Amino acid sequence: MLIMPEHKYLQYTGRVDWRNRTAPVFVFPCTSVRMRFTGDTLKVYVRNKKAYWENYLGCILDGEQTKLRLPDNGEAVIEIPVNQTTEDSSHEVLLFKRQDSCHEVAFLGFEIEDGAEFLAPPERSRRRIEVYGDSVSAGEVSEAVDYVGKPDPEHNGQYSNSWYSYAWMTARKLGAEIHDIAQGGIALLDGTGWFNEPDYIGMETAWNKIHYNPVFGPATDWDFTQYTPQVVIVAIGQNDNHPEDYMKEDYNCDRAVRWRRGYGELLKKIRGQYPDAWIVCITTLLEHDPSWDQSINEVCSSLQDEKIRHFVFRRNGRGTPGHLRIPEAEEMAEELSAYIEKLDVQW
Repeated sequence: MLIMPEHKYLQYTGRVDWRNRTAPVFVFPCTSVRMRFTGDTLKVYVRNKKAYWENYLGCILDGEQTKLRLPDNGEAVIEIPVNQTTEDSSHEVLLFKRQDSCHEVAFLGFEIEDGAEFLAPPERSRRRIEVYGDSVSAGEVSEAVDYVGKPDPEHNGQYSNSWYSYAWMTARKLGAEIHDIAQGGIALLDGTGWFNEPDYIGMETAWNKIHYNPVFGPATDWDFTQYTPQVVIVAIGQNDNHPEDYMKEDYNCDRAVRWRRGYGELLKKIRGQYPDAWIVCITTLLEHDPSWDQSINEVCSSLQDEKIRHFVFRRNGRGTPGHLRIPEAEEMAEELSAYIEKLDVQW
């Protein structure tokens, strides 16, 4: 029995491109579809487009997580083994995007065995968060647990997993849904950072998009009426030192002043979309010069908005020279979720 993407019992989270109702496209990490069913057969139909790295989907079936290798380009039918204990036992599967726009994947449907039941999904949480960030927020290289506190190993995308990002960990600790607007290598301003080298695209361009990687065609806008978070986390300011760490070299140079102005403009645009949300500005444990945090604090103070806060982690900027692994992301999520729980959030 084929379950088409539009079925009312499928539960989606994330910025999904629904222009083709039979092939919704997942772009951002943490974007997911959930299904409950009976029987011992489960297949997923997908179509992948690759920009770089090996591409994988994440799958959690009855609490057990696996990763599904995708074709570089084109369609695939992937069978997911189901452990059946009794004839009438039910199952729950969460299919999610592990990686950023190193690929885009169209979800074409599930297949379960004929005669099996397709069950209503669990009730959604009323708690919602949104994250704007870079590779750390996306969970890049998070599964390389043998490299905690060390530079990254050589990899081809196989260690990246948004489930183990501090962003999704924080959401789970808060019992909240998440939209994770995160892209490896991205900085605040166009022309800086690492993403889409040499024509670098910054968060100032990508923040309000679904599609933003030019490899896949023209950019498309997101409809902000589709999702309203009570808490927004802005985690930008770590790739911005490439190709030059101008903030460290001269805090008051023209480029530094422009960056702070641009950061303030981004916060005001987010506030314009979400008038009642708490906005928490952070960087991470990944090593970086504290002048970037100083700039963020200066901008937050200048806006004089009670619901815009700057939060600094205990090991902020000095935790690791490489991407955060699972234990380091857990450390961040523990501190950040505790901080958010102390705010007067109207969940």
